[in-house]
Amino acid sequence: MNENEFAELAAGAALGALSPDDQQRYHAALAANPEWQKIADADAAVAALLAEGVAPVAPPADLRASLLARIATTPQNGEVFVEAADAAGSAREADSEEGDDQASTAASHRPALGGETGAEAPARRLRVLFALAACLALLVGVGVGTVALNDYLNRPASVVALQEIQSADDAQQASVELADGGTATAHWSASVGEAVLVADGIASLPDDQDYELWFVRGDQPISAGVFEAQDGEATALLSGEMHEGDVIAVTIEQAGGSPDGSPTTDPVIAIPTA
Repeated sequence: MNENEFAELAAGAALGALSPDDQQRYHAALAANPEWQKIADADAAVAALLAEGVAPVAPPADLRASLLARIATTPQNGEVFVEAADAAGSAREADSEEGDDQASTAASHRPALGGETGAEAPARRLRVLFALAACLALLVGVGVGTVALNDYLNRPASVVALQEIQSADDAQQASVELADGGTATAHWSASVGEAVLVADGIASLPDDQDYELWFVRGDQPISAGVFEAQDGEATALLSGEMHEGDVIAVTIEQAGGSPDGSPTTDPVIAIPTA
């Protein structure tokens, strides 16, 4: 099985639509290729977002009474009760009792469409109605679901990396307090190979300045990109490779970052990772 075939099975698994055989193939492929777990996780997340996008709808007030009344008139032995809906048909039944007996006998032996027996046909109709109801529910929620899916697929790279780090078995983090009372937390994972800085309560800068990230390795600062704060918050993905024991630092530089690749101000954030 290749990755594309597994992706199709993963989509079906997320929707609970796999047959028993496909379910076995899906789990066997996942056991043999644990790196495909991220595909399954992504499909499960999308399915959950679509489900959350459907707003709850209150049932009609008379639904319970109608349902109980229907149950009271429905045979409980598996037979199907069909009410006559044609007035002309009722008149014909009154005109000829013998014709009615013959019609009843013929109906009891006549196969349904597709060769089904009378007992099978209602079951198939019920399955079709159930499928149509499921499609209708999906269409009702597709507007909100599409918005949620679009938001999920267009997440910033820093948010995606943060979620991957936090899901990793070797995820680590360290926090410091900011001078203005906020906090800054560094998140990193060796297996993911990424580091993300999350700041809460950090001051916004004028248009001619940016915050610049640094990996400080011994005495050597290595630029890791610039970021901006909005409404006192920031989530920034550090570019470059983090080494064990690096200090994650932030300085205030001119817009676009330090022109010579070295900090020009003292760090406003410094988070040791060792």
